Amino acid sequence: MTQILHNKEERPLPARTRWAILAVVLAADVLDLLDATITNIAAPTIARDLGGGAALVQWLGTSYALALGVLLVPGGRLGDKYGRRRMFLYGLAGFVAASLACGLATTSATLVLARLTQGACAALVIPQGFGILGATWPRDQIGKAFSLFGPVMGLSAVGGPILAGFLVDADLAGLGWRPMFLINLLVGGATLLAAYRLLPRDTGSAQVTLDGPGAALLCAALLGLLGGLIDGSAHGWTGRPLTLLLLGLALFAGFCHRQRTAAAPLIQPSLLRNRGFTAGLVLGLVAFAATAGLLYVISLYFQRGLGRSPADTALGLIPLSLGIVLASVACYRLIHAYGRRLVVAGLLIVLAGCGYLALLVADSGTSVSSWALVPPVLLLGVGMGTCFGTVYDVTIGDIAPEEAGSASGSLNAVQQVANAIGAAAVTTVYFHSADGGETHAMTVSLTAVAVATALCLPLVRLLPRTAGGEQHH
Repeated sequence: MTQILHNKEERPLPARTRWAILAVVLAADVLDLLDATITNIAAPTIARDLGGGAALVQWLGTSYALALGVLLVPGGRLGDKYGRRRMFLYGLAGFVAASLACGLATTSATLVLARLTQGACAALVIPQGFGILGATWPRDQIGKAFSLFGPVMGLSAVGGPILAGFLVDADLAGLGWRPMFLINLLVGGATLLAAYRLLPRDTGSAQVTLDGPGAALLCAALLGLLGGLIDGSAHGWTGRPLTLLLLGLALFAGFCHRQRTAAAPLIQPSLLRNRGFTAGLVLGLVAFAATAGLLYVISLYFQRGLGRSPADTALGLIPLSLGIVLASVACYRLIHAYGRRLVVAGLLIVLAGCGYLALLVADSGTSVSSWALVPPVLLLGVGMGTCFGTVYDVTIGDIAPEEAGSASGSLNAVQQVANAIGAAAVTTVYFHSADGGETHAMTVSLTAVAVATALCLPLVRLLPRTAGGEQHH
């Protein structure tokens, strides 16, 4: 890394090369976001094709987010140790190969294993992006590069589910849902070739240490907990899911002990002693889990309850995606003026959206019209976007500047883990309640999300009053 910065000062890269490197990093992030969300729409179709039932629906999103979240921090440190370019290339090559395995999967087990591999490879790629840009862009111009991430990610969040829905409905060459993953061979392959040609070499630092046992313990613990939860909801609460839950709890206790004794823990102990950071960590875990699960059950209700096709479901979720994007952009401008009050506003708007949608579903059941769903779905998107755009900025409001990198990496990892937990937990509530009908399952799920969101409100008082950028920049 030192060598890259030194070369940049002596021989700055041409502007065309810098922009091309930015395009490579953005393409990799877009691939990650698309593959994290595409199964929200396609899960019911995939489950019908492979015969995986409710358990496969739950594992499709959970497996990717789990691997990505657990390995995100170790992935960043591997880049520091062995070189960001090397980890970026290895991770992207693995991601493309795992996408091929997803597209060719013939059983639910092989597909879930391929999704886990996709998430693990993404965890090697994503943490390297900002470091690569920091090493190739002049400090006075890098803001231009970073400013593109919000709009590009926003468009991907809106376009990803739409693309997935239309690809499933198009049934290209009779392949059904498989082109969703196979398209990564073209996009990912082109990105890999460009990265090989453009990314500068760096040597890393042998002094960087990794907590491999800690990451392994956390991954095994979450696999046990989520596996028990999914297995119990799909096949009944017999000895097997209960054993998995107990094993997961025991492994998580081992992970906590490891974090107190490891030389380079995944989360710095000093951060956990910060009341505001810990409150934000817990609040983000619960809020992101609730909303991630809600995205899944809305898609399930649209397809199972309202009988919509994947493409129609994707179109029905456009108001939610637009709400998230618009609120996130607005909060970026308001965060320093309003601080943690925006977090309260976001949580309250999500509560209002849950109540609105629950009343509408309870009143109209499976005959609710598409236009009637637009206002509550849009409201939920605005609430989510307000939370997404503020809670972690506020959480780092009073941490020390030297802890900012570790705090940001830990929070991003927790968000992905929350997505995995939410996809499993809220869909478990949905499927467990489905015996009473799709309308009943949806109202119970919305109630569960509302309760989880309401529990977050008292934690807001423990957060710093202002956002991190206001204090550190």
